Amino acid sequence: MDSSVEKTRLKFKQDSLSGAVEETSVDWRGRICKSKHGGMAAAVFVLGLQAFEMMGIAAVGNNLITYVFNDMHFPLSKSANIVTNFVGTIFLLSLLGGFLSDSYLGSFWTMLIFGFVELSGFILLSVQAHLPQLRPPSCDMVSDGVDCVEAKGYKALIFFLALYLVALGSGCLKPNIISHGADQFKKEDPKQSKKLSTYFNVAYFAFCIGELIALTVLVWVQTHSGMDVGFGVSAAAMAVGLICLISGSFSYRNKPPKGSIFTPFAQVFVAAITKRKQICPSNAQMLHGCHNNVSSHVPATSADASNLLHTEKFRFLDKACIRVQDGSEASESTWRLCTVAQVEQVKILISVIPIFSCTIIFNTILAQLQTFSVQQGSAMNTRITKSFKIPPASLQSIPYIMLIFVVPLYETVFVPFARRITGKDSGITPLQRVGVGLFIATFSMVSAAVIERKRRTSALDHQETLSIFWIAPQFLIFGLSEMFTAVGLIEFFYKQSLEGMQSFLTAMTYCSYSFGFYLSSLLVSLVNKITSSSSSGGWLSDNDLNKDKLDLFYWLLAVLSLINFFNYLFWSKWYSYNPSLSHDRSLGQDMESQNFNSSKRVGPENIAS
Repeated sequence: MDSSVEKTRLKFKQDSLSGAVEETSVDWRGRICKSKHGGMAAAVFVLGLQAFEMMGIAAVGNNLITYVFNDMHFPLSKSANIVTNFVGTIFLLSLLGGFLSDSYLGSFWTMLIFGFVELSGFILLSVQAHLPQLRPPSCDMVSDGVDCVEAKGYKALIFFLALYLVALGSGCLKPNIISHGADQFKKEDPKQSKKLSTYFNVAYFAFCIGELIALTVLVWVQTHSGMDVGFGVSAAAMAVGLICLISGSFSYRNKPPKGSIFTPFAQVFVAAITKRKQICPSNAQMLHGCHNNVSSHVPATSADASNLLHTEKFRFLDKACIRVQDGSEASESTWRLCTVAQVEQVKILISVIPIFSCTIIFNTILAQLQTFSVQQGSAMNTRITKSFKIPPASLQSIPYIMLIFVVPLYETVFVPFARRITGKDSGITPLQRVGVGLFIATFSMVSAAVIERKRRTSALDHQETLSIFWIAPQFLIFGLSEMFTAVGLIEFFYKQSLEGMQSFLTAMTYCSYSFGFYLSSLLVSLVNKITSSSSSGGWLSDNDLNKDKLDLFYWLLAVLSLINFFNYLFWSKWYSYNPSLSHDRSLGQDMESQNFNSSKRVGPENIAS
């Protein structure tokens, strides 16, 4: 790394220690950014990577169960678990990508390195799908499933190596795409605060475009030209995405990495435990590093972690800020005496965990739409004309067709209308947006359960095959739900993040996907075990959906989703913002008074504020 980058990083550390409030960003040569850097013009290149990477990974993930079941000959329930574990690993690895970006590499270099890792995985998948000697002998799993040879040995090794190279690359890439694009806007500038909210909606629009092309064009290529060609097209899309990323190098605002982000957190817990027998002072001004001033407070930006104000939650952590009796700060190390701002960072991280956990069930529902709903479509009439059949995986494109019209309407019509009523830059708060999405998601599983019951009854009792479009409503409802939940969660985490933690906290939103998909695998196994008997298998134990009870599994998820929504209402009312992190001016004024009075919380008339 050249000397200019090192000087910039050293200057940033010195500014942080001295309480400087100026946001530090550098260009590609490590020099302080000028006004020509950043903005939507720079974010467009990142959005290009977002769209093309999504094309590649969505085309693989959404139709992967077909390849695993038909070509690698894994049983249906095992195939579903392979897919959910793969997707879950992608999002779990996003934590690694966020950590490496914030601590050591920076978001640009993290994206570039792991983008090529993902590209290598796509290429290896394409090679295996093309060479017969790397796959089990051809066999029809539906009619001759008992006699089909499951992929084992080096064939399984190559498959899982390729699959998890894709997972590693995509996982480390995803949080940095969002955070690097958002870093192009100055959050402390009120005008750019509105543009930041617009960016999150535009980023979701790019996501929808990538998904739509993947689920139509790329899945059609996989179905009619072979999975080898389909995986090859995914590799080509990833390559184009990397070209987009590199093309914007000269215009980016880059946040320098600042070393391990976990060390300050560890210091707070060690200091608090060491001083656990101390009594917290009634006056917060006696705590080390406290500079609360209610009468003259002006909310700081998230770029300045040293200006975080003291709040009343998790008071036991405040013991880390208690000075020794002689008042000598020099006698205590950073592992025994922390600042109020350092403790408040830990409080923020702890506070967002319940919000994060409430989206796990939501992503468990998403897992069903990418696994069992695809198989559900395979058991239905996919013919549109005499010569054309719709690939079951392409049915997932229906919500994205809707969303490419709904998302612009949301940004251009709903947000300005809601902004006039609420006074908030994003129209409604991110937490309110998440709550709306979680409520809508329940009806996706209700629709899925009703239609699956109708499909199985028609097939068994009337020997009729329903049209595949009968299951379109469950995708449409969930697509609308995702527009609210996914974007709201990412915006919430990014706006609550501190300088040097944007990528890691953004990665936590993707980690929710991971837990959701892992929970799906666990639920499938538990349901099969609990509902099986000596004379029959469980609800999901057969390779034939006409013998399974998939509708009952969908009803179970609908009930869990509704319970989860009420759980979210409790935690969203409990959550309170630190006023120092309020980028929305009206929100900052409301939350400032709230945080200085611990008895005040969000009113029950709101989902969250």
